Amino acid sequence: MKIYDGHVHTPYCPHGTKDTFFKYCQQAIDNNITGITFTEHAPLPRSFTDPTPLQDSGMDWKYLTSYFEEVIHVKKEFKGHLDVNLGLEVDFIEGFEKETTEFLNEYGALLDDSILSVHFLKIDANYLCLDYSPDVFKQAGDLLGSFEAVYRKYFETVLSSIQANLGKYKPKRIGHITLARKFHKKHPVSADYTTEISNILMEIRNKGYELDYNGAGCVKPLCKEPYPYNEVINEAIKLGIPLVYGSDAHQASALLSGFESLTHRELLKKPLLLRD
Repeated sequence: MKIYDGHVHTPYCPHGTKDTFFKYCQQAIDNNITGITFTEHAPLPRSFTDPTPLQDSGMDWKYLTSYFEEVIHVKKEFKGHLDVNLGLEVDFIEGFEKETTEFLNEYGALLDDSILSVHFLKIDANYLCLDYSPDVFKQAGDLLGSFEAVYRKYFETVLSSIQANLGKYKPKRIGHITLARKFHKKHPVSADYTTEISNILMEIRNKGYELDYNGAGCVKPLCKEPYPYNEVINEAIKLGIPLVYGSDAHQASALLSGFESLTHRELLKKPLLLRD
């Protein structure tokens, strides 16, 4: 089976490891991976205050050019051995659409591939990083009145990200759409959110976007399932939505995270979907 990993982080991730690009690429080859997209967290909008304790959710702006240069270097270095693509994981942050569009207008033409993800929820006038920790998730539940309300807010924000006009370079792959379930074994909910998730999938289908079939949740102790989980993937397949495997690796050894747990590995055809 040809394996493509479309969601890989790098030493430029401030909450990841310092594993080198070379180490990621060599690990990919050793794992019989045919291609990867480096999708480092894009720098957050300059006017946005990262709510995480170390403010380490996105790449520092001062490293952006170096990041591009290093990926281009390994792309050339591994040509013929590994298909390396330059990408970013771009945050959709409610209220910062204009800044995100301006960023994409400036840098989007340089990218081979990219992902649009939701990590931050706007609650009243404040923002929380939904997946930072179980305690922060609980804080969101306290602020919104229930964990069910946190899920609804997350899915509403994901839907907004898909519908948002972020310009011609808007990412066409939507990241980990069930990330709200990262801590579901500690903070369970009774609702299944079928309507909300169906609306998200229909909008992805209508926009002609791709879905990040993210294995990272499989190895998270309070999740133990991919993002999204099997029932959602089955619905995505019925709608003809392309699935792109992502390890969401933050260290080289995490390539292939959760891959064996994915129920539809045979449909992961990213090499055929690369942009011109």
